[in-house]
Amino acid sequence: MQLFDTHCHFELQEEETAAQLERCAAAGVAHIMAVGGSESLNRGAMQACEAAARLTAEGKEAPRVLRAVGYDRDQAECRDLPPLDYSAASGVSAVGEIGLDYYYEGSPRKAQIELFAKQLEIAAAAGLPVVIHTRDADDDTLGVLREIPSRGIIHCFTGSPQFCRQLLDLGFFISISGIVTFRAADNVRESALVVPDDRLLIETDSPFLAPVPLRGKKNEPAFIVHTARFLANLRKTPLEDFARLTTSNAMRILG
Repeated sequence: MQLFDTHCHFELQEEETAAQLERCAAAGVAHIMAVGGSESLNRGAMQACEAAARLTAEGKEAPRVLRAVGYDRDQAECRDLPPLDYSAASGVSAVGEIGLDYYYEGSPRKAQIELFAKQLEIAAAAGLPVVIHTRDADDDTLGVLREIPSRGIIHCFTGSPQFCRQLLDLGFFISISGIVTFRAADNVRESALVVPDDRLLIETDSPFLAPVPLRGKKNEPAFIVHTARFLANLRKTPLEDFARLTTSNAMRILG
């Protein structure tokens, strides 16, 4: 069985990153996408790629690590954000994470929308998919995506089945995190059943949102196994088939 964690973050801790990569390879996680969103997370994603290359060179098992870089909603008021290299030679597979979050009312909504739109335009120019975070911002997310046609992933989906269908109509893949295993996440389970087989992805969003039965622990890519098993049971699909399906979907959108 080979699994693909399509969304995980890495802190700038080389030894811990290498240890996580070895653990996830042992758990059957063959591919991960290390995701940025800030200067620190963008560097962490690069560090994960470098750690995987070192492990492979040493003859140790490591997952294939893809990389997404970009600036998320928390950077909306930051000035002089360093430019990022999205050229074909950079090895970047996606722009992200980017998007809108109105739950905490952090950065002003207008500034979030402006940064989100700018990142979508950058992705379109580079021919790259996007990795989108959206929380309590359904209307504005749909409005921007209808204005700037894009392709990619809605990560850690927590919205309603109706919102899910609207995003599917725009061509997006929907990624489900360990939240689906939480007792109060009925809406996520309902949405997970709305997503067609060819548009479903899974993720950890580590180091956050460890799935049941590991809730409360620091999350890591190896824990994607629990989310995969839960979703396979929910969708009445053998785990091996579910792993093959979601891995194939991830490879199709991420290249």
